Amino acid sequence: MGELRGLLGELIPVPATLSDDELGLLAALEAVLADTVAPEAVANDARGRYPRPMLDALARTGLMRASVPQALGGPGFSQRFSLEAQLRIARVDSAVAQLFKVHDELVREIPCYTDASQQTRFARLVLEDGAIVGLAVAEAGRTAEEPLTTTSAQQADGSYLVDGRKIYTTGAARADVIATWTYDAAQATPDAPLKGMQLFLIPRDTPGVVIHEDWDALGQRATDSGTVTFDKVCCAPEWRSSVPGEAPLVQASLRYQAGFAAVLTGIGVGALEAAAPFVREHSRPWAAAGVAAAAADPLLQLRAGEYAAGLVAAYHATMATAALFDAFDEGHISRGALALPVSAAKVTAHHAALAATSGLHGLMGTRSVASAHGFDRFWRNARTLSLHDPVDHKARELGRHLFTGAHPEPGVYQ
Repeated sequence: MGELRGLLGELIPVPATLSDDELGLLAALEAVLADTVAPEAVANDARGRYPRPMLDALARTGLMRASVPQALGGPGFSQRFSLEAQLRIARVDSAVAQLFKVHDELVREIPCYTDASQQTRFARLVLEDGAIVGLAVAEAGRTAEEPLTTTSAQQADGSYLVDGRKIYTTGAARADVIATWTYDAAQATPDAPLKGMQLFLIPRDTPGVVIHEDWDALGQRATDSGTVTFDKVCCAPEWRSSVPGEAPLVQASLRYQAGFAAVLTGIGVGALEAAAPFVREHSRPWAAAGVAAAAADPLLQLRAGEYAAGLVAAYHATMATAALFDAFDEGHISRGALALPVSAAKVTAHHAALAATSGLHGLMGTRSVASAHGFDRFWRNARTLSLHDPVDHKARELGRHLFTGAHPEPGVYQ
């Protein structure tokens, strides 16, 4: 088991609020990150395909089961643990972190809108079968929130036929099951159209499921978030994994945003943790600095400190949201009182990650741009992930609340 240490030296201490079991799993995770994930991060980025061996290595620690609720036989680890794990993975390989993020959020979310038998089946999939879950929800409509065109239609024998095309299918390419949102017009009513939304957990190798492997992006390459099509996919009745009208959860989009903040912050932390030894061991001091080693250059120290300060702020802003999710679930705060700090964390993480990764080579110097190092992946990953939803709209939500008291309306991305 690895030793659990703080991040950025002692700037971000080991979290004091986690249980002993959660800290133990984080320590085991650190060992896997060092021994298995880090050595392959550059190669996985270059390959640009789903790194299933990395997810399997995470699974052997118990990480993929950690969020199954205790009521369903799982550890029921905290939201704070999940955000810490996402951030720590992201500093080593942010594509692996996003794949874990999707799985973990689905494990937390799905039991909330299923019935008792569906909950038991889902828990068994994760706890006993060790299933890793991917996601296929986004479609190529004119806007991101247009109605779903992927359909599910119940057949006479009780099974369903699923037809449609999904994009940005993070985690689906090599997952064991794909969480697929569809629309069933027979379930909808004029006053409750959302009852038509149906979730299916479809095994990846089901006939009619086509993984196109067409993801060719600037960054987050190894998420393999390309196109998946469903061509008359026959789904057994038990694969339907939602109760009509129970989804979407109003806090689900906020959990995703907090996770994006954690991953972005982790990318920035990883960039600075990669820069520090390079500056000490390989960078040459600039003559005008008047120092014998680049690490003693006061301008480099100043710039690195500014980047670090932004990341420390992003870390604490992000981790503070974990307790707010608990408070919301317990009915102590409104959805708006949860949404605004999450947006603030996302804005802070966005700017801190882009600043650190954009300035990375300026800290390390010309020698750092050799392609063998793969340091450019930090900026490419941060820039790509930061585009998931426009951060300016998050900042506007905060300013509008400041001036008018308004809260963000629930939606797919807010």
